[in-house]
Amino acid sequence: MFSSRNKDKEVVSVAAPAAPPPQPPKRAPRASAPSIISADLTINGTLNSTGDVQIDGRIEGDVHSTGLVIGEKAFIHGEVLAEDVTIRGRVQGSVRARKVLLCSTCHVEGNILHEAFAVEAGAFFEGNCRHSDNPLAEDPNRGSTEFKAAPAAPAPVSVIAPVPAAVPSPAPRTDGIAVVAKPVAANFAPLKTGA
Repeated sequence: MFSSRNKDKEVVSVAAPAAPPPQPPKRAPRASAPSIISADLTINGTLNSTGDVQIDGRIEGDVHSTGLVIGEKAFIHGEVLAEDVTIRGRVQGSVRARKVLLCSTCHVEGNILHEAFAVEAGAFFEGNCRHSDNPLAEDPNRGSTEFKAAPAAPAPVSVIAPVPAAVPSPAPRTDGIAVVAKPVAANFAPLKTGA
């Protein structure tokens, strides 16, 4: 505070308090803590999380989360829906995610709808993959995300040779060991394909 006398009047000036130093912007609080499904845990049903999940166990059902890591010993039988998915284990079912990484130890059987997709050497993937600008918003029940398989080739036609009517039995043994006669496999003709 400062004071001065001016014509018998006291004037008091008050200095404004110093502004606090600027604070760094606070991070938005996480929706939830990361969750871990251990290797000895099996879940039957849908797993929903607004946070990150690591699965090392077995899931018989769908998994919906923000971030998802599927461990090497993990198994998921159902749909996977997440922002970011790293697959090191086994998945049987469709995967819809913005970012998908198939690691060298993974085994995926199902369709993948993605925005970004990466595959390490040695990864096993059987199915179809398709790019989408927003894979999480697309309705899988709509025809747009349905993957069309190539038309199946006509089934090969095979001709089987007739089986002999009687199979000769071995001569009886005198040393007490029983011999059981087994049918002889028929000889097959070569396969003929096409018409």
